[in-house]
Amino acid sequence: MLFWRVKPLDKILETAEKKSLKRQLGAFQLTMLGIGAIIGTGIFVLTAEAGQKAGPAMMVAFVIAAIVCGLAALAYAELASMVPVSGSAYTYTYGVLGEGLAWTVGWALVLEYAIAAGAVSVGWSGYVNGLLESAGMGLPDALKTGPMDGGSFNLLAFLVALLVTGLLVIGTSKSAKVNAVLVLIKVAALTAFIAIAVPAAQDANFQPFFPTGWGSPLGGVGVLGAAASIFFAYVGFDAVSTAAEETKNPNRNIPIGLIGSLGVCTVFYLLVGYGAVGASGSDPIMVNGVALHPGSPELAAACKGSEELVCSKEPLAHVLRQLGFAGWGNAIGIAAGLALPSVILMMIYGQTRIFFTMARDGLLPERLSKVHPRFHTPHVITVITGVFVAAFAALFPVGVLADISNSGTLFAFVMVAAAVMVLRVQQPDRPRPFRTPMVWLVCPLAIAGCLLLFLNLSMYTLSMFFGWAIIGLIVYALYGYRRSHLAPGYRGPDGGPTIPPEPKFHEGPQA
Repeated sequence: MLFWRVKPLDKILETAEKKSLKRQLGAFQLTMLGIGAIIGTGIFVLTAEAGQKAGPAMMVAFVIAAIVCGLAALAYAELASMVPVSGSAYTYTYGVLGEGLAWTVGWALVLEYAIAAGAVSVGWSGYVNGLLESAGMGLPDALKTGPMDGGSFNLLAFLVALLVTGLLVIGTSKSAKVNAVLVLIKVAALTAFIAIAVPAAQDANFQPFFPTGWGSPLGGVGVLGAAASIFFAYVGFDAVSTAAEETKNPNRNIPIGLIGSLGVCTVFYLLVGYGAVGASGSDPIMVNGVALHPGSPELAAACKGSEELVCSKEPLAHVLRQLGFAGWGNAIGIAAGLALPSVILMMIYGQTRIFFTMARDGLLPERLSKVHPRFHTPHVITVITGVFVAAFAALFPVGVLADISNSGTLFAFVMVAAAVMVLRVQQPDRPRPFRTPMVWLVCPLAIAGCLLLFLNLSMYTLSMFFGWAIIGLIVYALYGYRRSHLAPGYRGPDGGPTIPPEPKFHEGPQA
């Protein structure tokens, strides 16, 4: 179905041309935007997951994931600057590779956004549960984690997802000033952790450095397995590329913003990883010489009552408490509690807008894009998305959710890099506010890097991904294929295939 039912880019751009955005963002603003979008659950929570898989070598995993993200970001930026409309990778694929692959990408983006929102919710609950416990008000163990993680129902993760969904339905948005404050809170928390933990590092905690080796395909452990998980810590850089329409001199400032934000976050992540490992150690949980996969019942049992870093649901606060800085550990927990809900909000918001765009194209029922008469938000799809996110968060552990989210994200990035190369051949003269440098080297490397990490996810994760893809293809065959606005039977106002007008609703959260 390659190049089948391709929606012309000029048609896609009609939506964007209705609104003219002022080019006012410089390199510094873009870099700060990227840092704010990237720093979240990945570094606050998945440090423990990386420690489980790679031990001290998780620092190498941070670098590998950053390089793959950087290559993919450069490819992403070119399409974002050419097609500055809603829909993300789904829209780009629709305009270049055709409807079949576009549907597959859009379906995979459910894993990137909805499942990621669930992962962030679980990460948030880990820190808040830690704060409640330190205050002597801890919940029963059964309500702290899901059934795959030794509990029964993650109550706080469930509730925060529903709360954020309610805020999105009534149209609550966060201003640029609030976003800047949250960025400062997150950066200050990581800086405080580094200042305390790095001086306390001990050489003995780094031995052996590669306890599980580089890993093997489908194994989900080792350095590459950790990189495939920690990839989640960098997702969010696309916030920079999607700001291309509002950027001054995008050819210069977009790459500075992308590489700058990834570079700053990588330095922070390496220092945090060094401090966490050096101060408390991060030996993988081993049973019969085998590193257990995060989310497995065996690992949950091995961690029961354990005080090891790799078992902690709030690893950074855990390290500081171990070092005797309980007050600072609680401060880290408060920072995570304040800042992470905004990430959940952006993830659910992004998911609803992907579904909204797919419904507008006829690939999903049009009633999903229904706008609330009072709040002017797409409330139907927002509520449906929020309920599913809350259910995921209540039942699954953060490591499993993050890995499943990564599988969808990596697939989407492969399609974006491929679309850039195809469009360079098909439409070489089309204006490109930002051009991917050395495109015939960067894009193939981006695809290879994403595939490398994809194949180093666990077999469980990949089976979930392909199972979800098969369900998506069935839905497309039974509904989207026949109802698409590019299907032969569809006729618009001008008598031919067209794109219906976009309903008006509040823009929601603004960066």
